[in-house]
Amino acid sequence: MRLLFWVAILFGGAVGLALFTQFNHSNVVLFYPPYRVELSLNLALALLLLVFFVVWTVLSTARHLSEMPRRAAAYRERSRMNKAQAALRESIENLFAGRFARAERAAREAQSWDAQVQTAALVGARAAHRMQETDRRDAWMAQVTDPEREQARLVSMAELLMDARDADGALETIAQLQAQGARQIHVQRIALRAHQHLKNWSEVLRLARSLEKRNALHPVLALRLKQMACEAMLDERRHDAEALSSFWRTLSADERRAARIAEPAARYFAALGRQDEARRIIEDALKVHWDNRLVLRYADCAKAGHALPLIQQAERWINEHPADADLYFTLGVLCLGERLWGKAQSSFERALKYADRGQQTRLRVRTHLALARLFEETERPEEAQRHYRESAMLAA
Repeated sequence: MRLLFWVAILFGGAVGLALFTQFNHSNVVLFYPPYRVELSLNLALALLLLVFFVVWTVLSTARHLSEMPRRAAAYRERSRMNKAQAALRESIENLFAGRFARAERAAREAQSWDAQVQTAALVGARAAHRMQETDRRDAWMAQVTDPEREQARLVSMAELLMDARDADGALETIAQLQAQGARQIHVQRIALRAHQHLKNWSEVLRLARSLEKRNALHPVLALRLKQMACEAMLDERRHDAEALSSFWRTLSADERRAARIAEPAARYFAALGRQDEARRIIEDALKVHWDNRLVLRYADCAKAGHALPLIQQAERWINEHPADADLYFTLGVLCLGERLWGKAQSSFERALKYADRGQQTRLRVRTHLALARLFEETERPEEAQRHYRESAMLAA
């Protein structure tokens, strides 16, 4: 529609001009004594139009000629900018492709344009780091001085230092970031690795919880890290009952029920004479997840002469797990401690019956030794010797 409109205007103007020239009989007279020039109005208008185009052409030519140096400089600047941008793209691609020497060379070429000097320096630093050129890496990083790029420099430096196993340096860099108010998930991941490397288990536990809550850490990895941290912190407090209880109360319900955390906690509580707490820990954990390590540890929760409640609980578990060799062994140990010889013997024999011969060799050795002890207590030396031989053969 717009094209048709302008075509109509053009044709209308042409028709109007033709009619104007056809019916116009006016003259233009120019006096310049002693000269007198007389022209038709149509010719005068045509001459004026011609003069206008000539003047416009001369002025435009002069303007273009005067601007040629500036335009040439702008062209050279655009060419340099395009080459620098292409070099930066090439540097990034080579970095991702593992061609680190090429990436560093391209980053140096990309610095020919001032606007991306510091961005190219970040890429060059990563490439130099991958080639284990620490001095060149630091030299690249020293070029990043713009306050707007300070956070990018610090995050990159923390990551590279952690990659080089310099956990202290990474944490110092992260401290500078946090002083500026930075709380990115990526920074927390780097801090988690650094604290894990330095065995700062309280910080590992805190960061693992925080990242898990924000869905920034795989649940399996988060659980494993929390278990490692809790195991180490429990081990640090294994000789102090109050410190152990205080730390145990700080754990969440899910953490307390994890087998790898509950088992050492029950072991340490039992060793400190707090069998009731150890028993509660194991029973609470087994309600959520049945684990043989916890079942075997349950025998340590019995006080001498007060194992009847634990025996009753083990018998209830047997109704739910009738072919669990570890549970039968635990029941046998509890009964042996209470001098219930017959029940202990039958439990140990069932443990041998259900124990996997290929995967539970250690359990079978322990069961034979327990039976040997039982027969010694009941003055049956021949049977005791037979079980000692069986245990020795299995151990060998």
